[in-house]
Amino acid sequence: MKPRLVSGMQPTGLLHIGNLEGALANWVRLQDEYEAYFFVADWHALTSLYDRTELITKHTREVAIDFLAAGLDPDKCAIFVQSDVKEHAELHLLLSMVTPVAWLERVPSYKEKLAELRPLVSSPSERQGKDSSAPGREGYRGRPEAISYGLMGYPVLQTADILAYKADGAPVGRDQLPHLELAREIGRRFNYLYGPTFPECRALMTEYPEMPGLDGRKMSKSYDNAIYIADSEQQTIEKVRSMYTDPLKVHRHDKGHREGCAVYKMMAAYGRADLHEDCEAGRIGCVETKDRLAALLNKRLAPIRERRRYFEANPSVVDGVLAAGAKKARKTARETLEQVRAAMRLRRE
Repeated sequence: MKPRLVSGMQPTGLLHIGNLEGALANWVRLQDEYEAYFFVADWHALTSLYDRTELITKHTREVAIDFLAAGLDPDKCAIFVQSDVKEHAELHLLLSMVTPVAWLERVPSYKEKLAELRPLVSSPSERQGKDSSAPGREGYRGRPEAISYGLMGYPVLQTADILAYKADGAPVGRDQLPHLELAREIGRRFNYLYGPTFPECRALMTEYPEMPGLDGRKMSKSYDNAIYIADSEQQTIEKVRSMYTDPLKVHRHDKGHREGCAVYKMMAAYGRADLHEDCEAGRIGCVETKDRLAALLNKRLAPIRERRRYFEANPSVVDGVLAAGAKKARKTARETLEQVRAAMRLRRE
């Protein structure tokens, strides 16, 4: 039997080429080596879109289409929507009972969210005897209610996603390593309390250079600086032409520099730094360099776009893939939950 693998992506928006090269391309390779389960993490998306659930519904389908367009094969792996497998939620509940709050409070992503929502002004009672400029609990950068029970428990649900399939491996980037280590800790604690039930899930590192966005920052849906898998050839050309380049290259024949040039960073991410050499030598201008990058991206995306158009035009095919994937996932997850209930000596269904 093949070892098992599980991973998912949140439907908080369309997937971009950073998602494609940083994760999806690796999933496509791994589906031949593992019994693989790939899901659209709609429950996870509720941590940020709980008041805009219509966007989750819309993007769940788009993300599933991106999965298929990128090359995930339903004959080789299970592709499904997280909420179609209720066992994730049950295991999340059971694991939450044995997970210390202190473990969750140290998760880097939770700390980052707290920092984003830190109070900006003090309440009158807090200002008494204190510096009036000190931060308090009255004003927030963002909404204080965004720090929810679900946000803190996000890593426990993520753990349930992994342990429900007794996954041997999970493809992750370096920023997800703390979450995976927490999943291992929770699994170990469960095994200590109730007996050996869960295996250790190892990290299948996704080694790929960070994809720069149009503005030079990391490509992100939240920064609105992304090139999406669903973008047309012309949209890709227009976005690339808007990218930040070397601010010191003012004229066409000025020598370009790699530092501060998003176009160079993206070329390098694709292993094509050579396409930037003429710019560095002052032989061509930024527009020509950008056109080279746009041509590179459009060539890479052409077969993916063709598959995407097919799945967009055939929604029943997508529905069938998701239904079959959920059926396979439920079977595996139910077997795990039966073992979990038995280990905990809980009433059986």
